[in-house]
Amino acid sequence: MQPSWVEKVITVITGILTVIAATALTLMMFLTAADVFCRYIFNSPISGAMELVEYLMAIIVPFSIAYCALKKSHVAVDLIVDHFPKNLRRICHFLVIIPSIGFILLICWQNYLSIFDTYDSKMTSAVLLIPAYPFLIPVAIGTLLYAVIMLVQLFGSKTEEASHGAI
Repeated sequence: MQPSWVEKVITVITGILTVIAATALTLMMFLTAADVFCRYIFNSPISGAMELVEYLMAIIVPFSIAYCALKKSHVAVDLIVDHFPKNLRRICHFLVIIPSIGFILLICWQNYLSIFDTYDSKMTSAVLLIPAYPFLIPVAIGTLLYAVIMLVQLFGSKTEEASHGAI
């Protein structure tokens, strides 16, 4: 079956966010290695390295969750549900996904509101004085994309085989 235009757009957006997350992870890896090297060789750690790692994690995690949702790679325990009849499995899947989407959208909405609160409070990091609000934006974007992916997968998969593969 040919993917719809919505699925193609989601795949492209998720791909872009995945590249951003992978780049942030690479930067975090090199920064941590350089910090450890400078700490043990020169007895002088990189100032603010921990803050930068924390901010990079705020990019990596939400963008990676969207990719994980797209590939349907989240951990699932199907020990009991796999033995249910096909129709009961679909009902269980629906009863789990709908509240999950609501919860994820609630997280997205609260992060969206938190961006403005953090901006208004002028919150910055302690050492490098980097504003905190831009690093809440990836959380809102990643959770919104995650909810959209789950909606598309919920209403887009017509067969049992499609519910276990990627979009």
